[in-house]
Amino acid sequence: MDEELHYATVMFKSNGVSTQEIYVNNVENAIYDEVKTEEQTCDESHPVISENGKTAPSSTALRVVAAGLGILCVILVSVIIVLRIYLNAVISEYHTNYNNLTTQNLQLRTEKTHLERQTDELSRERDALNWTVGVILEFDNFPVNAHCSQKVCKPCLAGWLLFRSSCYLFMGNQYYSSWRTWDASREHCREMKADLVMVGSQEEQEFISNHTERYNDDAHGYWIGLTEKAKAGQWLWADGSIPTVKYWMAQQVLYWNYCTLILPLKDPLANWSKASCDMRNHWICETKALIKSD
Repeated sequence: MDEELHYATVMFKSNGVSTQEIYVNNVENAIYDEVKTEEQTCDESHPVISENGKTAPSSTALRVVAAGLGILCVILVSVIIVLRIYLNAVISEYHTNYNNLTTQNLQLRTEKTHLERQTDELSRERDALNWTVGVILEFDNFPVNAHCSQKVCKPCLAGWLLFRSSCYLFMGNQYYSSWRTWDASREHCREMKADLVMVGSQEEQEFISNHTERYNDDAHGYWIGLTEKAKAGQWLWADGSIPTVKYWMAQQVLYWNYCTLILPLKDPLANWSKASCDMRNHWICETKALIKSD
């Protein structure tokens, strides 16, 4: 069986105010304090909202940030434009300086090439002048009129043929009385400040062979300056030098006191023939040209 509880309210009076009234007043004060505390808390956690739905302080901060970002963007764009202009100016100046340097280098190379050519020409002219002076000094009395008629000097005298830096005279005719021995032929060349020809290259050998003519018979030819008169079997040029090239005909008989003939109409590279130095033949003189050819 359930127990029933019964409460009784005891009423006390103090100074004319009942205890119940005091209790009620205390309860009301407590409720008011609690409500006031909740309102303050609510005010602090929920700021006042403006009419457009945004809080007033947040809107102001955003405007400040946006304005700052805008100003920063303007500054950055301005800096970029200035840097771009400066960079373009630097690049333009670089290209200008590069083109100027290239032009200057080209001019310097052109001037260098021109100077090198002038130097080469002056060197050749100097060598040619020294050559001419050397030829003139070989004469006791240089025949100016013969070499430089009408004040124009020629490399060779009349009747001589020029090949490179030498002059050649092919002597002899069809009359036997004009033919000479090797010694007499050389003496005639020396009288003209020349000597019997000395062949030093294939080109010279071919040049000489192309200007020889057959006369009398196949055994006669043109004396050149090669001989073995000094020593049997030792062939030397008239100035005592050893030949550097040889163009002997095949099956030459070796006898002492032989001199060398070039036979016409033979192979230019095999037309040297050994013959007695006392045999009378045509001959070829050689001397330096007055003007050196290139």
